[in-house]
Amino acid sequence: MEGISGFLPIIAMFAVVYFFMIAPQMKRAKKEKVFAAELKRGDRVITKSGLHGKVAELNDKDNSCVIETMSGKLKFDRSAISMEMSSALNKPTVALKK
Repeated sequence: MEGISGFLPIIAMFAVVYFFMIAPQMKRAKKEKVFAAELKRGDRVITKSGLHGKVAELNDKDNSCVIETMSGKLKFDRSAISMEMSSALNKPTVALKK
């Protein structure tokens, strides 16, 4: 029994690290992968570097997309598109009544 009680704090520490750090990161990565796979032409997006535009083309071979901006078209990897900022951009705004 004394051997197990010596390892119990270490096991508890690994469990806490897993449930508070590793599991949420894996869940977030899965959501980002689904978001990138569900992109379609015409979606308004924001890249992680802050570029605003609209998806003009999608290429499944190299997992890229062409984003049309006010100054032209640029090619990006789908992983360069920010899920949080793009979702906030496309979320309908509620008009405030006076």
